Amino acid sequence: MKTATQLIHSIPVDELTGAISVPIYQTSTFVQESPGINKGFEFSRANNPTRKVLENLICTLEEGYAGFAFASGMAAIDAVLKLLKTGDEILAVEDTYGGIFQMFNHMIERFGIKVNFTDTSNIDNVTAAITPKTKFIWLESPTNPTLKISDIKSISKIAKQHNTLLVVDNTLCTPLLQQPIPMGADIVIHSATKYLAGHTDVIAGLVVVNNKSLADQLRFNQNISGSILSPFEAWLTIRGIETLYLRLEKQCSNAQSIASWLATHPAIDKVFYPGLATHKNHHIARKQQKLYGGLVSFSLKSDNIKNAIRIVNATRLFKLAESFGGVKSMLDHPATMTHRNIPEDFRKRAGLQDSCIRLSVGIEDADDLISDLKQALDKLNQPSGKQTTVLQ
Repeated sequence: MKTATQLIHSIPVDELTGAISVPIYQTSTFVQESPGINKGFEFSRANNPTRKVLENLICTLEEGYAGFAFASGMAAIDAVLKLLKTGDEILAVEDTYGGIFQMFNHMIERFGIKVNFTDTSNIDNVTAAITPKTKFIWLESPTNPTLKISDIKSISKIAKQHNTLLVVDNTLCTPLLQQPIPMGADIVIHSATKYLAGHTDVIAGLVVVNNKSLADQLRFNQNISGSILSPFEAWLTIRGIETLYLRLEKQCSNAQSIASWLATHPAIDKVFYPGLATHKNHHIARKQQKLYGGLVSFSLKSDNIKNAIRIVNATRLFKLAESFGGVKSMLDHPATMTHRNIPEDFRKRAGLQDSCIRLSVGIEDADDLISDLKQALDKLNQPSGKQTTVLQ
């Protein structure tokens, strides 16, 4: 089957009732015929029919062994990190999401787990930075927000040579644009809050693993920690996934048009979008992704926070908000919003400039979105109004 058909028909009809929409099994527990004799469900923290449909769905789409649904993307990451023990090390992409940076630097280090950051878009850096204690190579490809591309297949070979697990955050691509497990990844993580649910009304996280041993460990972590996705949020995520193919096609098309237009604007210094031939590792993105995604970032020639804030405050269609992946276009100023807790020197070393603005491109008309950005960028040529206080 083609991708669009497979996606729709990977969501089952309810066996009990024939309901074409997955039922919401809003129950905490299940009646048993006799101790240990049940219909596969005992207590909803351990397993729930609605959540199980979502977990099976993401497993199918990622071509993995088993899937797990959590209360948030960070909860999913937390469950994966609990596979490690004191003395282990992580080799992580340096241009990482702000929440991951905080978890790596302010939480798991307290448990004696060391994180080494490197630019994984250069495969030689990965080879140079891996140590005998490295248990995870942690990738985001593309990264957020500078959209750096790492060669997943090549890095997976390095991981196997060093008996290390490869973990890939696939949030920006979703399994429709990129499938890391067939490329050699062991664990795939999603913030389903973003493109998978797709309507900015859910907080959810998903994990897919490639073998039984990892599945048994993740299932234990999920059950004991209890950071599970509720039946209603699971249902909303399933419903969102039903339209994922249509939404992503439009978002990727819009993003390509916007990135191409931004690249010609005289006020723009750099445009970050894997679909541009000038983007670093564009050739790798072309090989391992089906499309180039719905995020576009750019920086200004006048690289300062003040000018970036003038722009994000001036858009009309692009709504100023954290997160991404919804049907409505949004924008974000990472240096003062999503990545504000990353030290400035580390942030700039990773390529995240003060003036960087991240666009989450929605499903509106591309010409309207470009017009909105044009009128906002035109504000740079006008006298500034009242001063904006920036919280550091």
